Amino acid sequence: MKKQWLAMGTAVVMAMALTACGSSETAETTAAAAAETTAAAAEETEAAEETEAAAEETEAASGDAVVIRIGYENTDAEPIGQAMIHWQQLVEEQGDGSLKIELFPNSSLGTKTQLIDMMLLGEPVITIADGAFYADYGVKDMGILYGPFLFDTWDQVWNVVESDWYAEASKELEAIGLKLVASNWIYGDRHLMTKNPVVTPEDLAGLKIRVASSEIYMEGWNALGATATGIALGETYQALQTGVVEGVENPMSVLYAQSFQEVTPNLLLTSHIKNFTTWVCGVDFFNSLTPEQQELLVSTAEEAGVYNNELQEAADAEYRQMLEEAGVTVTEMTEENRAAWKEKAQAFYELGDQFGWSEGLYEKVQAAMGE
Repeated sequence: MKKQWLAMGTAVVMAMALTACGSSETAETTAAAAAETTAAAAEETEAAEETEAAAEETEAASGDAVVIRIGYENTDAEPIGQAMIHWQQLVEEQGDGSLKIELFPNSSLGTKTQLIDMMLLGEPVITIADGAFYADYGVKDMGILYGPFLFDTWDQVWNVVESDWYAEASKELEAIGLKLVASNWIYGDRHLMTKNPVVTPEDLAGLKIRVASSEIYMEGWNALGATATGIALGETYQALQTGVVEGVENPMSVLYAQSFQEVTPNLLLTSHIKNFTTWVCGVDFFNSLTPEQQELLVSTAEEAGVYNNELQEAADAEYRQMLEEAGVTVTEMTEENRAAWKEKAQAFYELGDQFGWSEGLYEKVQAAMGE
């Protein structure tokens, strides 16, 4: 506005000076020109003010955006890593800019335990986790979902996820401060990779097997006869290389992406866990979002989960081929051999009192499989 008044004042002074000289015609012409100049200056000033206001509005909107940090162990090369990028894009495309996602693969934001502790403190953090970890945080019954040889098909898995039992378990999880954002992501069939060939449960006896640092995972492998060793995924390659452990279990996509084929040349297709996974955040953080932001976060997470599952299915055959081309001996389990592994695993489900499971939990989950 100062520019506008300055321009008007200058025009008036110029008109008065010319009139005093007695040249009315020149004065009129000059006055008209001055008026045009004044109008143009006013328009420029108004345009500048509008531009500045728009810039301030954009900056404010950007500054008000909720930024969610999502940390996970996987690499961008894995199907789950690609699906995470897709999730990030979905939020950007379907949202209004008030919600943004930042991705932290390769455990670059911290370990799973560290991230869960952060979200319990109200931090805007999401991570990938499963029932074995939720059992460690107080919802004991969810641990059974990651017991060895519980599921035979993915249909059984989804029946359980959609059951009343799972809904109640999710409410228990919320009561301790953790909110499930999505539960429809396939992590993959988990298989066993070892330095020396393993085919039967007897071959596993005493072998040191790397597992996630969770009581459920560890006791599951101990029940099968191994010596379970909890090690972070990012530290496992060196542990295999140096002999700290003699085997590792995970889906083929993870096994290959972590380059375990370089140090463990034998793969037994156990499918001992039909590993679906979940994305979880803190209840306090989730409740701080608007209903629209909550809906966007959940719907895009589930949509990205469908995309992830398609990638996982397509990738299985490809990863198996790549592992074989890298020199890995792949062994499929016969029905008879699988029955022997399942029988061995029953010792795990007899530890319900140790895990704090509710009475009759195994039977409840078995019933939910067939719903």
